[in-house]
Amino acid sequence: MKRVIPVLVLSVAGLIPVWRYEPSIGTTTSSTSTTTTEAVSTPTPTPTATSSSSGSASTPSASSKKVVQGAAINTSKGTVQVQVTFEGDKISSVSMLQQPDHPQTTAAVPVLIEETLKAQSSKIDTVSGATITSDAYVQSLQAAIDAKGA
Repeated sequence: MKRVIPVLVLSVAGLIPVWRYEPSIGTTTSSTSTTTTEAVSTPTPTPTATSSSSGSASTPSASSKKVVQGAAINTSKGTVQVQVTFEGDKISSVSMLQQPDHPQTTAAVPVLIEETLKAQSSKIDTVSGATITSDAYVQSLQAAIDAKGA
């Protein structure tokens, strides 16, 4: 009889976290959600103005800017899509068009963009704790780089 009360109390105490568990909110999932990533659309190149203000002839690749959108990649956390601005053959900026509303993603995006600008390619390391988003970012970035070359 002495053991009954502690066993009941500890059992209830162990079940409270299970009862209070609340899954993440704000994530988008489809009815056919999978744990792997898949491309949703093909990359869409979007060129911008490419001329300089001077009237003299200059090399077009040195002064041209081209903005290219990467493919939208669906993940279990949400959709990831990047937009890359090229100045000539150099990646000058990267921005996120779509990203999951998740704390790890919010923390990972600046790191991914910084690594992309350093590497000037999609060959970057994933961010620990945001592996799914990092992999989708790399896929969308590579799609934008491929679309720029097309």
